[in-house]
Amino acid sequence: MAAKNREPYQKASYAPVPTRFTRYMRTSLFWQFWRFIVINLKFLRLMRSAE
Repeated sequence: MAAKNREPYQKASYAPVPTRFTRYMRTSLFWQFWRFIVINLKFLRLMRSAE
């Protein structure tokens, strides 16, 4: 049996390209700092509930 969608240069054979917004969120220092704070607060809340 031959596998389907195995032909080269089909759209499915390429990796997805991130959007402009996604690239911005990955490189924005403000966004990274904000996520760092949020994740740390969640971790602290988890540690408090484990006591």
